[in-house]
Amino acid sequence: MKTIKSTILVALMAVFALAAQAQMQDPVHFTVSQKQVSPTEVDVIFTGKIDAGWHVYSTGLPADGPISATITTEKAEGAKADGKLKAQGKEISTFDKLFDMNLRYFENSVTFVQRYKVTGKTYDIKGFLEYGACNDQNCMPPTQVEFSFKGEGPKDAPEAQDEKKNDEVEDAAALAAGLTPNADSLKAAADSAAAAAVVPLDSTQVDALWQPVIKELQAFNGDDSKDRSWIYIFLMGFLGGLVALFTPCVWPIIPMTVSFFLKRAKDDKKKGIKDAITYGISIVIIYLALGLAITGIFGASALNALSTNAVFNIFFCLLLVVFALSFFGWFELTLPASWTNKVDSKASSTSGLLSIFLMAFTLSLVSFSCTGPIIGFLLVELTTSGSILGPAIGMFGFALALAMPFTLFAMFPTWLKKAPKSGGWMNIIKVTLGFIELAFALKFFSVADLAYGWRLLDREVFLCLWIVIFGALGLYLIGKLKFQSDWEGGEMDKPMPVVCIMLGLVSIAFAIYMIPGLWGAPCKAVSAFAPPMNTQDFNLYKANEVRAKFLNYEEGMAAAKAQGKPVLVDFTGFGCVNCRKMEAAVWTDPAVANLLENDYILISLFVDDKTPLPEHIQVTEENGQQRTLRTVGDKWSYLQRSKFGANAQPFYVALDNEGKPLTGSAVYDEDIKKYVDFLKAGLENYRK
Repeated sequence: MKTIKSTILVALMAVFALAAQAQMQDPVHFTVSQKQVSPTEVDVIFTGKIDAGWHVYSTGLPADGPISATITTEKAEGAKADGKLKAQGKEISTFDKLFDMNLRYFENSVTFVQRYKVTGKTYDIKGFLEYGACNDQNCMPPTQVEFSFKGEGPKDAPEAQDEKKNDEVEDAAALAAGLTPNADSLKAAADSAAAAAVVPLDSTQVDALWQPVIKELQAFNGDDSKDRSWIYIFLMGFLGGLVALFTPCVWPIIPMTVSFFLKRAKDDKKKGIKDAITYGISIVIIYLALGLAITGIFGASALNALSTNAVFNIFFCLLLVVFALSFFGWFELTLPASWTNKVDSKASSTSGLLSIFLMAFTLSLVSFSCTGPIIGFLLVELTTSGSILGPAIGMFGFALALAMPFTLFAMFPTWLKKAPKSGGWMNIIKVTLGFIELAFALKFFSVADLAYGWRLLDREVFLCLWIVIFGALGLYLIGKLKFQSDWEGGEMDKPMPVVCIMLGLVSIAFAIYMIPGLWGAPCKAVSAFAPPMNTQDFNLYKANEVRAKFLNYEEGMAAAKAQGKPVLVDFTGFGCVNCRKMEAAVWTDPAVANLLENDYILISLFVDDKTPLPEHIQVTEENGQQRTLRTVGDKWSYLQRSKFGANAQPFYVALDNEGKPLTGSAVYDEDIKKYVDFLKAGLENYRK
């Protein structure tokens, strides 16, 4: 027993160690090399490994799209670029409605090659590759991979000369000057607003605004929010365990098991209670081990990647559909009978703690047809929740709820006589769970549909299916819809209980509530599950368009100080897909728009703004390396990393007039209520 406890303790400590996650992300890893193709040709090769769930955009995308891979040659003595940057690998092409264009990108790996023609006896080339990377939640700022190579050319070639001003460099310069088509209107609005800043900040005030606040932000984002998340996961598992209790596979077993323990120790009631407690602890250990196994099999990074991986989301969708059909009574999920028989016979032939543990394991196998779909649903939700501890904490809550009745009824046997008798009400719970799992299956399919751009499950299609599902659930609960299992249980002619009828009316009301969403109503109650508003083809709802009045950090902070308002800094990008989704699905909400326009000074900092800085700025990165800031976007990207310790977009942080955080940061999440709470929390703390 001590060995089991020690093993679980060590495993839990290991999982807790994995749970620390930083906001800084490094999903793409490039190595640079050169290859001598001929005496007069050399290739500079960038080989990239891309983390699961992320993708890197290809070359030559239109100017108003995401960040294309480009190369800039800063120095080219005795060499010049020969042709454009070429991408090699398995390129994926998909149509994106937000940008109204085909986007091309690479997953898992990519290679970029730039050929240089050697024109001198020696050559010296220096520059950088710039690329953009996104997943379904975040986008990285334009990231640079620097290179510098020297070598020898043909002996009969002339002396090396600087030939960097070739067509490729001119194209890059034009791109830098042109920015993106939608940047001009934003800049015009920002310039007029900047004039109202009243009092410009002096150098001391500017320096103070750039001071790092990473620890302060972590204090807001850190343990409290993580604890709340873990409590939610635990309660979700606990609720799943309670539901599993009232299924036909578990509830009838409780009185038989408790009676067995009490009869086993007729002369020693304490021993019977002790055995029942041990039985309950064994159940907890079994399901907790399952949760730890999920974490151990997938690993820390893989669990996070699953939430955005299209293939896994399709698999989860199909899995939940199978579970739903099982609960509807089409078929029954059962484990091989030989497993149960072997464990049961082993439990009968042993004694002591091992015997009780094997009895608990037998319960897990026998009840699988009912608990399996519930456990599967929980693990799917918890595995994609973004929490490394999710499966373990959820299974602990599930097992605790499942184990409690065995212990409590053994301690208080009179309660057992008052417990509800087995009956058709347990089948009602099973069928209801089937409808819920079917509804959640669509959520996972939606993730894959958005990722691949299939357009099979746009917002109105999703809402149609949910209206049908919850409408059918309501009809079932009020007794107007029946399944085969209702006939078999002999409940066909009996009226539905009052509780079921009331819940059925709630379900029908929920279905009616979603109907206006087919014409573009926000339907906030389902905004966290339904596809974003921009996927809706038919939309009568006139959205509020929110635009930042400031595109410069210092100017916006000066205006906020003059007006006595808090600041919302929006780290975004012209080519950030998820930033546009937030603006379309969240910022258009009236409550959000009102807060942003009337209570905050909104500053949008575009990390891919290619406007050249008047002078290059040399900075020291977090890892001690030197970096040159060449563009306005470079400057804002460095501000995000150095001051806030984050590097992915979208990223929102509320600040006071001294540049200190007012609450935790926010990232991509289309839950409107959560975003409103985030803004209100910052406003409350500012007013205090």
